Amino acid sequence: MRQVRRKVTRIGNSVGITFTKDALRALGLHMGDEVELTVNESNREIIIRKAPSIPLGLDPQFFEVLSAATIWVLGNVVIVG
Repeated sequence: MRQVRRKVTRIGNSVGITFTKDALRALGLHMGDEVELTVNESNREIIIRKAPSIPLGLDPQFFEVLSAATIWVLGNVVIVG
């Protein structure tokens, strides 16, 4: 992992951090992609990941139902042995 220093800068009425082309390429990111930020306050780090995309034609609610069903099934699994 290569470390690069960037400056927090004003972008319109907000602030942001710009990324180098190399960093975007390494993350597989393109203009307009969504990312997920995980803020770890204890060691003052931010983890940035490309957000998973929903395949065309699928309703986002499908994944919520699928997740709830999976949790229900896993919660009712009985291990015999």
